[in-house]
Amino acid sequence: MVLKGGPTQDEIMAISLFKLGVRSGDTVADIGCGTGKVAIAMAADAGSVIAMDRREEAITVAEQAALNAGASNIEFYCGEATDLLRDIPSLNCAFIGGSQSLETILELLAERVERTIVVNAVLLDTVYEAVRVMKKLNIFEEVVQVQVARSYPLGKSLMFRPIDPVFIVTGRVA
Repeated sequence: MVLKGGPTQDEIMAISLFKLGVRSGDTVADIGCGTGKVAIAMAADAGSVIAMDRREEAITVAEQAALNAGASNIEFYCGEATDLLRDIPSLNCAFIGGSQSLETILELLAERVERTIVVNAVLLDTVYEAVRVMKKLNIFEEVVQVQVARSYPLGKSLMFRPIDPVFIVTGRVA
């Protein structure tokens, strides 16, 4: 099954995880987990991962991917993040890969996250909203725009095919 939006590109994920700063034993969240790729990567270091998506098909795909990867420290939840986050008392870090109800999600996370919140965005409106809300909450740190191009063969040489740029918005709590 192919999900709309597809998995996070490896290079984008590497930078996002670096900005997130997951530490051994952390409790982290992947909001809008999609294929589960980021949740699985976080699970390698974190003590526990809470992954959520509003789409049942995404949860099905992510659960299977986690099973295939042997990532047993991920709990998957299907539903609206604005509802699910209300039942989570505290997190060390949170990654947001979806942009539905971003303002409310960031407000909820600012109350629950101890260190870092990272938002990946492809739309300028999402970047604007993330920065605006993080500034309002006094947690905004920076935006990094990442453009990746991958090589592919063309005749006897190589050419590069660009991948859509991604904006990585980072917020630090306390």
